[in-house]
Amino acid sequence: MAATEKNLDCFSGTRLRIARAFKGLTQTKLASGVGITHQFIAGVENNHKEPSGILAQALGEVLGFETEFFYGPPLDEFKEAECNFRSWRTTPVSARTQAMAYGTLLGELLAYTSDKVTLPVENVPRINATNPEEIERAAERCRMQWGLGLDVPILSMVRAMESCAGVPVAEFQGIAEKVDAFSRVGNPSLVVLNNKAASRCRFDLAHECGHLVLHHSKQTGTHETEAEANYFAAALLLPRTGFVREFPRTIHAVGDALFRLKDRWRVSIAALIRRASDLSLIDAIQYRRLYKHLSARGWLRHEPHEFEHEKPEIVPLIFDALREHHAMTPSELAGFLHWKPETLRTITGIETEKQNKFAQKVKANVLRFGPIHRSTDE
Repeated sequence: MAATEKNLDCFSGTRLRIARAFKGLTQTKLASGVGITHQFIAGVENNHKEPSGILAQALGEVLGFETEFFYGPPLDEFKEAECNFRSWRTTPVSARTQAMAYGTLLGELLAYTSDKVTLPVENVPRINATNPEEIERAAERCRMQWGLGLDVPILSMVRAMESCAGVPVAEFQGIAEKVDAFSRVGNPSLVVLNNKAASRCRFDLAHECGHLVLHHSKQTGTHETEAEANYFAAALLLPRTGFVREFPRTIHAVGDALFRLKDRWRVSIAALIRRASDLSLIDAIQYRRLYKHLSARGWLRHEPHEFEHEKPEIVPLIFDALREHHAMTPSELAGFLHWKPETLRTITGIETEKQNKFAQKVKANVLRFGPIHRSTDE
């Protein structure tokens, strides 16, 4: 009898496909790894064939899962239609598929721990905005709804997303060079970042936030939706009330004044210049001159005066809470999910053998975050 997703006594072809995508393997490569044909793998993934117990074990060993993983209930699978990729046209299909498999598995972890740890509730407004003024107001509404104010820098964009917007942020190992960033609208919503320059990561995160706010019911990846998300990111990170007040009245070259602004607002010089142009603080000639200055020094690719990279906090705090309130170690959590330790480490960055160095601020089984914005006096 063919396996079905409803019968938990049967092998789940969907779980196999997700595990294979997570590992970045084609059906042919997986088949070669376990000594069968790729046609058989295709049959298993389509629930037309049932692997033997020893084959199921071999598949788990190659892919990084315990055999029991393949007999679990249906997963809340990330679908392409609900995901926004930072560089859709240049991101290979295989990389998008792998990224979505990562997200699906992290979603399984979040779902499993949701009744053990109190996570921030998602708090993302859904706003229809397309022109610059509407997007400015959308960003201002988000800042006010999240308690960030209208004229001060966001100290940690990751913390603003996780603590205020209630959207987990993750960094996946092994696909960073292929996937700039992507987000998923769903339960849970999620943003995944590439580990690149800190200023670019913050802008990418704000860009994905723009998709979550502006494009919850739209297909993204078009020039228009990318431009809207970029404008939202600039408006969120550099609110016009504060930025207009602080931007120099005269600026002729990229120098100390712009680097001081970069340090305070924690965005790239390129983003500062573009925002100044959008708000008519500089004219087209000044904009071109400043950009030419950046390009001539190679700073459009590698900008100096970078600050410390922001790290996701929700997942490490979940592990702290599980250890403190449920005496559950990372190894035990991996066991409950039927993941191999290396799979847990790849998805979460958490070592199963070592004490979590992020242990902090876990009280009453509720995740606690640090400050999110700077005061106007800083």
